Amino acid sequence: MTTQQQAPRIPAEPLPEQVKAYLQQHPNFFEDHPELLEMISLPHESGAAISLIERQVSVLRERNLEMRQRLNGMLDSAKVNDKLFEKTKRLILTLLECGKKADVLDAVSTSLGSDFQVEFHSLILLGEQPLKLDSPHTRIVSAEQANRQIGTLLRNNRATCGVLGSEELTFLFGDTANRVGSVAAVPLTQGSPFGILAIGHSDPNFYRSSMGTLFLSYIAEVLCRIIPRLDH
Repeated sequence: MTTQQQAPRIPAEPLPEQVKAYLQQHPNFFEDHPELLEMISLPHESGAAISLIERQVSVLRERNLEMRQRLNGMLDSAKVNDKLFEKTKRLILTLLECGKKADVLDAVSTSLGSDFQVEFHSLILLGEQPLKLDSPHTRIVSAEQANRQIGTLLRNNRATCGVLGSEELTFLFGDTANRVGSVAAVPLTQGSPFGILAIGHSDPNFYRSSMGTLFLSYIAEVLCRIIPRLDH
């Protein structure tokens, strides 16, 4: 023999009389919970017109909401930057332990794909010396070929963000070029360009000219100091 279980009762919404009685018994309620005052509307006896006090309270409430939204946006950005910093630090520490150019290229490719989880990435060095590379996203090409196909990107002294032409995309990303919508690319330079680091996204509006490239540029600066010191 079984007994039916009663469904849990959902607390009924308190009646106005109950709220009134509670506030009468706890006159300091709003002193302990001042944030609730921002949500309460108290119109004044002024007919159809809005009193000056009511308008001032409304303006202050809107400004307070705007400030909170800005603060939340800043906190969200800080969290994102903190995560980017930790990932960048791990990559830099790994690069400092690399003894070969191939190890550097493989470490960057692994970090971008696994840790940073970018959709598309490419790290290309200019030169004639063949290297055995484990990642399909890294390669060595001649300076002549690179200047012919991405000369504008190589001559830029800073990161470039936005939509690239089909020839540039094909050179950077190979068979996946047709899936890349926008790109952030930064040349590797020591006196003259010796490589390029590029990341891509399927959304054409993801990497824009107005966006910051602090962490990508920082990684590129580290590569500019590490790679030229390695003989092979």
